[in-house]
Amino acid sequence: MRNLTMMTDLYQLTMMYGYYKNNKINQTVVFDMFYRQSNLESSYAIAAGLEQIVEYIDNLHFDENDIEYLRGLNLFDEGFFDELRRLRFTGEMYAVPEGSVVFPTEPILRVKARLFEAQFIETAILNIVNHQTLIATKASRVVLAAQGDAVMEFGLRRAQGPDAGIYGARAAIIGGCASTSNVLTAQLFEAQCSGTHSHSWVMSFGSELEAFRAYAASFPNACLLLVDTYDTLKSGVPNAIKVFNELREKGYEPMGIRLDSGDLAYLSKEARKMLDNAGFPNVKIVASNDLDEDTIWDLKAQGAKIDTWGVGTSLITSRNCPALGGVYKLSAYEENGKLTPCLKVSENVNKMTDPGYKKLVRIYEKKTGKAIADLIMLDHEQIDTKKPLTIFHPVDTWKKTVITDYTIREMLEPVYINGEKKYTPRKVLDIREYARKELDTFWEEYKRIVRPNEYKVDLSQELYDLKHRLLHEYGKEN
Repeated sequence: MRNLTMMTDLYQLTMMYGYYKNNKINQTVVFDMFYRQSNLESSYAIAAGLEQIVEYIDNLHFDENDIEYLRGLNLFDEGFFDELRRLRFTGEMYAVPEGSVVFPTEPILRVKARLFEAQFIETAILNIVNHQTLIATKASRVVLAAQGDAVMEFGLRRAQGPDAGIYGARAAIIGGCASTSNVLTAQLFEAQCSGTHSHSWVMSFGSELEAFRAYAASFPNACLLLVDTYDTLKSGVPNAIKVFNELREKGYEPMGIRLDSGDLAYLSKEARKMLDNAGFPNVKIVASNDLDEDTIWDLKAQGAKIDTWGVGTSLITSRNCPALGGVYKLSAYEENGKLTPCLKVSENVNKMTDPGYKKLVRIYEKKTGKAIADLIMLDHEQIDTKKPLTIFHPVDTWKKTVITDYTIREMLEPVYINGEKKYTPRKVLDIREYARKELDTFWEEYKRIVRPNEYKVDLSQELYDLKHRLLHEYGKEN
C-alpha cells in the first residue's frame, strides 16, 4: 500500500501550521465533498474512488524522510513536526457507496474530525474522487449510448500517466464497461481483460492473409482479426473469411473482426452481409476509431451492425469534460462545545454552499421503485413516510411538489467512526452491478445522452431556512 500522505497542496500544510500556532488543531469541524454543475453534459454522476480514499486514510502518516523534506522548506517549527508525526485520522467519515448515482450540490462524502485532520485530507480526497467519478460517469454515458452492446475500455496509451490509466480503467468498469485492455487493472481488480492485435501485426508479415493465418494459429479459440489495414471490404473481410473457414475445418469457431477506420456504419453493414453469406452469422463485429457516446449514438441510429464498441481516448480522458469540479467545503465548526453551521457566500449563486451537518435522502415512488427526488437535510431531521412530503426547488421556491406513497433511503453510509474503519471493500464487478441497478431506478429522461432532464435535488425546509438566516445575518454584517 502506497503512502500518499505527501500528495497534498502546500497550502494545506501552511493552514495546518496556522491552526497549530493559533491553538485550533483540535477544533471539531465538518466538511462536505460535492460537485457543482459542470459541462459533463450529464444530469448525474457515478460516484467512484472511495476504496482508494480508504487506502489513503489507512496509510496516513508522515515518516522521517517527509519531515526532513518539510524542514528544508524553512516554514515550520519543530513542535509542528511533532504534531505531523502523530497525525492519524481519528474522526468520522460518511460517504455514498461507490457506484451511487449522485447529482450536483449533493454531499458525496462528509467528514467530521479535528480541524488538523479534516483540513489536511482535502487535496487527496478531491484528487481521487474527482478523477474516478469523472471517468465512471463518462463510461456510464458511453454504455448507455451503446444500448446493451458491450463496451471495451482501452485508453491506457492515451491516459495522463500510469495512475490515470490504472484507476481510470477501474472507474470505467464501475461505469459499466465490460472489460479493459489494461492488464494491470484487470489483475488488481479482477476485471475482464480484452484485446486483439494492431495494424503493425498485419504489416509485419508478407501479406494480410499470412498475418491472419498466423494469428489464428496462435489463438484458434479466440480469433478476432483487425481487417482495415489495407482495404476493409476488398481485402480485410475476404481474407478473414478465408481464415475463418480454415479454422472451422480444424474444429474452431472464430470470434469476430474489428473495424478501426472509415465509415463504420457502412462498413459494418457490408461486412455483416459478407460474414452472414459466408456462413458466419455469429461472428461479432467490433468497432473502434476515436469513439465517444455521441458517435456511438449516431452510429446506432444509422443502423450500424456493430456488436461491441472499443472506446479509448475520449473515455479515459473524458475529453469533452476534463474535470469534474468537485469541491470540499467547510459547513460547520465547533464553538462552545456545539457545532455552529457556516456557509460560503458568493455573488455566483452556484458557488454558495449549504450549511450544517447534513445528510442526503433519496425518495422513491413506492409503486414503481423509481427515484423521484433527492432531499438534502440536516442530519437530525426525520421524515414520516406515512405523511405527504412537500419539496421545493432551492432557488425557484415556487416550484413545489407534494409526494405521497413513497419510500426513502439515506444515502450516506459510515466509512470511519472515531477513526475506526467501518468500510467493507467490494469487488469492482460488484460495484459495477450496483451502479447498473442504481441507474435502473431513474427514469430515462434523466439519462438521455442529449439534453437530459434535470433531476430534483431540493433542500428541506429547515435547511433552507437556516441557509437564508445565515445569508441575512451575513448581509447585515456587511
